[in-house]
Amino acid sequence: MKLEKTHPGSCHCKAIKFEVDLPQGLVDPKRCNCSFCRRRGTIVAATPQKGFRLLSGDERLSVYEFNTRTAKHFFCSICGIHTHNISRTNPDQIRFNIACLEGLNPFELGEVPVSDGVNHPADRLKE
Repeated sequence: MKLEKTHPGSCHCKAIKFEVDLPQGLVDPKRCNCSFCRRRGTIVAATPQKGFRLLSGDERLSVYEFNTRTAKHFFCSICGIHTHNISRTNPDQIRFNIACLEGLNPFELGEVPVSDGVNHPADRLKE
């Protein structure tokens, strides 16, 4: 699949539409093994916040925060699809659900690295 330099994406019901700048293709695709992401199973890739633009559906977005409340996970309130999140590892990035990109099949990516969210540094007690 050929990714456009600016590629469209959406949730399942198309209430949420966005575009993401991908000048170098998918950057840092990964899964996470934290308690939340493990259940969700999403593969995400990263872009600077200015590289992600919500085109429509802002009023349909729901947000989920847990633990440190640094990460913000955004979902369509209609179909429930996770579209993107602000990472607690790098809050200057948007991590977007690559399965939401038009024409991309995440099952064709092959092996995807797993981020160790279970042992995230932000969860460690400060001594």
